[in-house]
Amino acid sequence: MDHRLRKNSQFNYIYKKGERVHTENFTLFVVKSKYECYKIGFSINKKLGKANKRNLLKRRLREIVRLEAKVLPFANYVLMAKEGATALSFEQLKNEVVRIFGKYEKKKMV
Repeated sequence: MDHRLRKNSQFNYIYKKGERVHTENFTLFVVKSKYECYKIGFSINKKLGKANKRNLLKRRLREIVRLEAKVLPFANYVLMAKEGATALSFEQLKNEVVRIFGKYEKKKMV
């Protein structure tokens, strides 16, 4: 199953309507969906580095979300990287992504 958001209109809708959760290096936008299968997109600005750095970050994030993060069904996500995200090691990335999804889950419980 492909869990990726691809269209610019989908990203724009989530930016406009979604709830936000922040950490030091990431912002997570979440909007509810009528489909059980979640979809996620990664937003990495050109200011963060050349294409190879951005693609490496994107591949790492995709793998972390696939294996580690507790992604809730019936939702669409955009994970936006901030300035220092490309400098983090894989373990630091993993910890931060797991933390941001946990933060959103706690926010939903309240």
